[in-house]
Amino acid sequence: MYAILISMIKLVAFLSNNIKEYERTRHNIGKMLYSRMSGEGECIKFHSQFKKKGSLVLLAPLSYMNTSGIAISEAFSFYKLKAEELLVVHDDSEIGFGTYRVEKGGPLRGHNGLRSVKERIGSDGFFRLRLGIGRPRYGDLRSFVISPFSKDEEKRLPLFLSEAEKALESLVAKTC
Repeated sequence: MYAILISMIKLVAFLSNNIKEYERTRHNIGKMLYSRMSGEGECIKFHSQFKKKGSLVLLAPLSYMNTSGIAISEAFSFYKLKAEELLVVHDDSEIGFGTYRVEKGGPLRGHNGLRSVKERIGSDGFFRLRLGIGRPRYGDLRSFVISPFSKDEEKRLPLFLSEAEKALESLVAKTC
C-alpha cells in the first residue's frame, strides 16, 4: 500500500533514551535497531548518532525520548525534507511484543517522542515503523516501558530485531 510513498524516504530516525540506564529497556528498542543497521563508521551530527547509507540518512538522537524532535528537526530542516520523506522508528505499547506495523500519520497514542517530532517539524504526516513492546496486564505503563525486557522477550529479541531490520531495509531499498 505504501510502497510508492515509502520509496521517497530520505531520513530514518530511531527514537530512544540515549542514557546508559535505559539501554536494554523496551523504550529503547528503536536504538537497538539503529545499532544493528548503522554498523561502523557513524559520526555525531545534528545532536545524534548519524550514518549515511547511500542517499538514506540514519539518525539516533543523543537525548531523552521526550526531546528527540529537536535533533530530528535539525536534520529535517538541513535536508529540506517534507514530512512524507521521514520515517520514525519507535516502540509501541499498543501492539504485542515481536510484531511491527508501518503507518503514515495517525494518532500519537500518548507517545511523547512522537509528540516531540510532530511539534518540531510541524506535521504528523511522517511514516512510522511501530515496534511492538506489548502492555503490562497490571501496573503503570510508564514504568513498564522503561523496564528491561522479560527473560522470554530477551530470548526472542534478536529474531524480532532481525525481522524488523529486514522489513525496514525492504521499505527503503528503493531510496539507496
